[in-house]
Amino acid sequence: MNKTLLEEIIKKDYQSIQNKIERFLAEEVLQRQSSGVIFGLSGGIDSAVIASLCAISLKDKSLALLMPDSKITPRTDTEDALNLVEQLGLNYKLIDTSSVHSEYSKYLEPNSLALGNLRARIRSNILYYYANSKNLLVLGSSDRSEYLIGYFTKFGDGAADLLPIVSLYKTQIREFAKSLGVPDSIISKKSSPSLWQGHTAEDEIGLSYEEVDLILHCTIDKNISLQETADLAEIDLSIVDKIHKLYKKSEHKRITATSCQL
Repeated sequence: MNKTLLEEIIKKDYQSIQNKIERFLAEEVLQRQSSGVIFGLSGGIDSAVIASLCAISLKDKSLALLMPDSKITPRTDTEDALNLVEQLGLNYKLIDTSSVHSEYSKYLEPNSLALGNLRARIRSNILYYYANSKNLLVLGSSDRSEYLIGYFTKFGDGAADLLPIVSLYKTQIREFAKSLGVPDSIISKKSSPSLWQGHTAEDEIGLSYEEVDLILHCTIDKNISLQETADLAEIDLSIVDKIHKLYKKSEHKRITATSCQL
């Protein structure tokens, strides 16, 4: 793995990035005549960055929803989320989604993957309920790494009105989180969508985010071939091909529904 190139990816002017995102959020709230913003806070790094940004620029216009499924969500994640909202002074609601998921499951044929993604879709439903009732814009917490390989649930955590951090790779998010003062307990933990017990992102993807970011940076940002990417990133071609296939296969998740043209 090309660590020099990885350092180039990570090295950014995070204060400038913070300023741009804050302006973006303020302008969108004003232009859309919204009362503010709402977001899900899982205790993970991406949503913690969102929370920190909102606390700085839209503190009195932000609502965080903590929506653990107590059957599978690690208690430490909920504790980290609670500690963060208290530290930031953000308004929040804590809603255990376990009983909702269990009730759905009574009427559905069993499928472990679909039931896992259902958890993300339940959270999205609750977010948009409060967004609807309080005239708020839903903030998505997808970062560039996960967005480009489709590592999110369509109409689940992928459902949002605004995507403030979607231009930042996961490795950049980690650095950004440090500059925002996000607690190390959140920065250092393994990323997880919490769709089933023991679920971690890197284990499911089969690669580290460092590898994913290097490959995406070369193939998407630099627009070079897969073989050139393998050579430059110093990563096996088969792995580069795997990420490229995930990017192509997940394209439908990044666009609106395909229309029949008459």
